[in-house]
Amino acid sequence: MHVPVQAIDREIWRDGAASEGARLIPEETPIALTYNGGTYAVMMGTPQNLEDFAVGFSLSEGIVTSVDEIQSLEVVRLDDGIELRMWLAAETAGLISERRRHIAGPTGCGICGVESIAEAIRPAAIVPQGQTFSPDQVMAAMQAIAPLQSINLQTRAVHAAAFWSPARGIVALREDVGRHNALDKLAGALARSRTDARNGMVLLTSRVSVELVQKTAAIGAPVMVAVSAPTALAVRTAEAAGITLVAIARSDGFEVFTHGGRVAACVTTEVANVA
Repeated sequence: MHVPVQAIDREIWRDGAASEGARLIPEETPIALTYNGGTYAVMMGTPQNLEDFAVGFSLSEGIVTSVDEIQSLEVVRLDDGIELRMWLAAETAGLISERRRHIAGPTGCGICGVESIAEAIRPAAIVPQGQTFSPDQVMAAMQAIAPLQSINLQTRAVHAAAFWSPARGIVALREDVGRHNALDKLAGALARSRTDARNGMVLLTSRVSVELVQKTAAIGAPVMVAVSAPTALAVRTAEAAGITLVAIARSDGFEVFTHGGRVAACVTTEVANVA
């Protein structure tokens, strides 16, 4: 249950005939995030890169403002799930006691259990200007994702979130059955490696909903690129946060919905493709 991919036997029907065989599919596991002994949330996710998930979730939820505020982090594997057990300074832990929520988050649910409309659509952080990217760089960044999606190459059933910079190409990539979880894992990986997100792009293999914009703003990335379309609320939130929202990024091009000045044809098009 705690491995990210399982081989499952199944019956196959093709062209009117039946056969049997195993198929690799992603695991889905209850993951509890606890702070100072209290459960804050239970999310369903892929049991991989769990330290990154714990840190990224804590940052995107506003529980902490820096990875340094997490005094200890332990991954506790239980019979029926996994606990990400964190301890914070007493003053930090006190701030979350009023908003602690006991939820069972369906796969991919980014704002399950939020108790008020205002909290669900809270304003995103304002991102710095960052740098400008060429259309070639945007396309090269998106094309670099697929070969690095190890779980998706096996299962064709998970989302990915990645961070790309002109100097390094794909800096980090994380996968999960939940698109919000994948982005939280990426946020945690960037925070733990002290990566400055101001000069790169967040890349998503999913549609863009408002919480993904909020999480990208918390990361501090000025540009986000996704393969599918955004929601109208996501566009309004990206506009207010100063984020360049690029979506419907396919092999033949892409569409820019907000702050298009960061995408310009005159930018130097040298790109890095290494992971």
